[in-house]
Amino acid sequence: MRRQELILYRIFQEDRDRLLREIAELAEDYEDGIMNKAVGGTRAEREMAARLYGFLHGLLELAGTYGFHGNLWHCYLAHLLVTHENSYSRSCEMRGAVPGTVNHAALHDMEIFKEFFDYDFGPICERLHVAGFSMAEDYQGNSLESRVYNARICARICELAVKLGQAATAEEMKAVLTDFYREYGVGKLGLHKCFRIGRDEDGRACIQPVPRIAHVRLEDLVGYEIPKEKLINNTDAFVAGRAANNCLLFGDAGTGKSSCIKAIANEYYDKGLRVIEVYKHQFQDLNRIISQIKGRNYKFIIFMDDLSFEDFEIEYKYLKAVIEGGLEKKPENVLIYATSNRRHLIRENYGDKTEDGSLSEARQDMHTSDTVQEKLSLVYRFGVTIYFGAPDKKQFQGIVKVLAERNGVNMPQEELFLAANKWELAHGGLSGRTAQQFIDYLKGSGDL
Repeated sequence: MRRQELILYRIFQEDRDRLLREIAELAEDYEDGIMNKAVGGTRAEREMAARLYGFLHGLLELAGTYGFHGNLWHCYLAHLLVTHENSYSRSCEMRGAVPGTVNHAALHDMEIFKEFFDYDFGPICERLHVAGFSMAEDYQGNSLESRVYNARICARICELAVKLGQAATAEEMKAVLTDFYREYGVGKLGLHKCFRIGRDEDGRACIQPVPRIAHVRLEDLVGYEIPKEKLINNTDAFVAGRAANNCLLFGDAGTGKSSCIKAIANEYYDKGLRVIEVYKHQFQDLNRIISQIKGRNYKFIIFMDDLSFEDFEIEYKYLKAVIEGGLEKKPENVLIYATSNRRHLIRENYGDKTEDGSLSEARQDMHTSDTVQEKLSLVYRFGVTIYFGAPDKKQFQGIVKVLAERNGVNMPQEELFLAANKWELAHGGLSGRTAQQFIDYLKGSGDL
């Protein structure tokens, strides 16, 4: 296995993939005859054995981090191919198989990866007396323990590793990889549903995957059929490429506003929807984040949870500029969904609306109408506003009943409702969240 130059994937040029570089160098030394000249037990042989054990240790660490199983060497190679974004992988993500000269570069790289996939570690392990390498070729791991990927993503990479390992030619490997890019995409955007804003090594804002999110579905949210329908209709239009609006979900606490957004992320992932969670202190990074995603073949919802502003907070001015788009045209693949307990998002005072400012001399304003319009201008930028109100007692009992049936809580209905009413009086009032907490309490206490 010679250390060759890759055109598209730039593995060795960037000097970033230690495992691949290490095994390529080790195999090259071995095949150049170093091992044939070495006598068993010599220093050269011991050093090479230590390098091979280090390589094996690296594969096992990857299995623990990503949850890989099966042939860890093949999983590692598949992981490189899946996560590396380049002109070929991004083109396949958008259109599947693409024509043009780029295919020659892709095929050149697949010939090198074919050599990696087919490499036989048996002779070098036998010569170096390295035991235990076979465990890396049939590793029985637990993808649920992954610290980076969830079971769904891990399974896709492991399945791809098997298909690439079974490919008879470089052309067949290229076809398998192209199909994967077309179906699932490439890089972190292709693999993950949700993201948050973080910092790269240079301190610049970037999006980072959220490995695990709640597996909530829209049908899991009891009630609120009209608000859910409005949200679904807007999201359907967005993912289909039709005109859609930014959405503000407002209303009482615990009524399922945030859960609806999580459900949207799960429901529309296979249609190319991705959700990026943003906090108020990160609004100044929004333009940079949008510049990173506006050219991709995905639809992005920028999610702002529990959004509201006090008088002294000015971050909403950044948000207003982002929503309007400024001089640059607003990307068609980006929408903003926000949740709030406040209808108008920014705290208002009676003094904002009194002409003489009589409530407080410090709050006197020459143009009170301008103050009001400034504070309302943010909410006006959301084309769709959806209200989530607290349920009345009958609706609350209906929610409790459905949740009890779904969770296997077997209690006489009258007794269940009586206990639920007592619970809500002491735990935040009538809401879907209170109903779920009550059912969780019954399950946890065993009082079913």
